[in-house]
Amino acid sequence: MTTTAAVPNDLLRAVRIGLRMSQEDFAKALRRAGEELGEPNDASKRLVQRWESGTSRTPRGVYARALERVTGRPIEALGFSLPVPTPRVRTDGKGGHDMEPRASGVGSAAGRGRLDAQAAEATFSGVWLSRYEFFSSGRDDSFEGKHYVVVVQHGNRLTAQSLPGASSNLDSPLALDLTVDRNVVTGTWVEQTAADGYYNGARYHGAVQLLVDPTGRRMTGKWVGFGKDFDVNTGPWELRLVDGSTSKATLARYSVPPE
Repeated sequence: MTTTAAVPNDLLRAVRIGLRMSQEDFAKALRRAGEELGEPNDASKRLVQRWESGTSRTPRGVYARALERVTGRPIEALGFSLPVPTPRVRTDGKGGHDMEPRASGVGSAAGRGRLDAQAAEATFSGVWLSRYEFFSSGRDDSFEGKHYVVVVQHGNRLTAQSLPGASSNLDSPLALDLTVDRNVVTGTWVEQTAADGYYNGARYHGAVQLLVDPTGRRMTGKWVGFGKDFDVNTGPWELRLVDGSTSKATLARYSVPPE
């Protein structure tokens, strides 16, 4: 009998670490959120461990809503596989189709879990300074966005999440989901702009590709994304390692706007 390994939910783990919460703290916050929502839940450290290890990939509704309240992110942006209906042919002779849930977004766990051995040799976990440049047509000028982000690595997968209060543009959380192939890093980014900022809480996302320098402490490349008029824009992006630790003390030290 063949078994497939669970795929860890590194995005949820990065978000939790970015909030400077232990697994026990996170479970307590979920229980409080459930009480506030009028939907008590039994979130525990063990449940958080099951989510982060990938053993459990689809939280029930009460947990999904508590997760959204605690993290401020939609459940689909927390690395979970949401059930989607897929047709199942009826076998009772009545024709037609029934609908049954199937986990989406997972693919083959064995295939997805296959690591690039060379990428796995490097260790990218830690706190990085993220800096990108963009042109604002409305202000006819160029600007830069800076965040301190915590990077969590699992094999050749990197997940980055900005730390609370660690943005140069008011409160604008940033997340990246990246894959390392030797010295090339490719993936996607999402930024939720500040509600009281120039972009009025708009959510932007796009792709990014970076090259890792020989020291492994700096990545440089380009981002691509769309503007308010749905035109495609691009610009430089850099990630620079500032601390290889992800301890609570380190994350607290970098939960400030970059200079």
